[in-house]
Amino acid sequence: MGINRFFMKKRQILAFLCTIVATFILATSLRLFVPSSLVAQANSNLLISAAASLKESLEEVKSLYRQTKPNVNVSYNFGASGALQQQIENGAPADIFISAAKKQMDALQSKGLIIADSRRNLLTNSLVLIVPRNSSGITGFRQLTDSTVKKIAVGEPRSVPAGQYAEELFNNLGIFQQVKPKLVLGNNVRQVLSFVESGNADAGLVYATDAKISQQVKQVAIAPANSHSPIVYPVAVLKSSKNGSAAREYVQFLSSNRAGAIFQKYGFGRT
Repeated sequence: MGINRFFMKKRQILAFLCTIVATFILATSLRLFVPSSLVAQANSNLLISAAASLKESLEEVKSLYRQTKPNVNVSYNFGASGALQQQIENGAPADIFISAAKKQMDALQSKGLIIADSRRNLLTNSLVLIVPRNSSGITGFRQLTDSTVKKIAVGEPRSVPAGQYAEELFNNLGIFQQVKPKLVLGNNVRQVLSFVESGNADAGLVYATDAKISQQVKQVAIAPANSHSPIVYPVAVLKSSKNGSAAREYVQFLSSNRAGAIFQKYGFGRT
């Protein structure tokens, strides 16, 4: 009898000790995992694939957004809109896409790669003719047919929207076949700008915002609005985003008056 009581008591003690150990493990787990999950929710990393012409303005917007959302880390991948489109189609990570033309965004939407209701037109721009700062003699697009003009820098039309707009302009002016042999193609609009800055091209077609940031070129003409497709910058959240909520908030901020003031400072129009 005494032995049975002894073993019963021993089992009760063991059960009690097991309960204490289990409680300790549970409490430790809660301390370890609950705060870390909360931190994960509080901190978000956003990667935005954006047209090269947006570089300076978006970097300034990023600094402003950081003041509002210090727990959101924003990074950019700048390039030609067509190249960025291909990267996204091939599975490259990104949360948001900002194109310099509707064409690339339309392509992603047709393949179901963007969240359709997050898409909006963000900005507008103008196509301009630039020459090196010390250049003289070129004052308009039709002069690009002159024999004195040897090289004209434009974006690659298949992947660079600025090149697409330039080709449309040349066709509408009826001078495309005359200037075609002179064209020097850039991988993005900033490369086109650099060709003219360095003097490796006698003239180039870029956005008004690109001409505005350079001290080494001057703008000599602006393309009529009806001479090419409207220059519109659409933005959208990608379906592959792992931070959909934070991405939507960032897109919303890009459309705010605070961000709009920065874009307008760099020469962009707002839709």
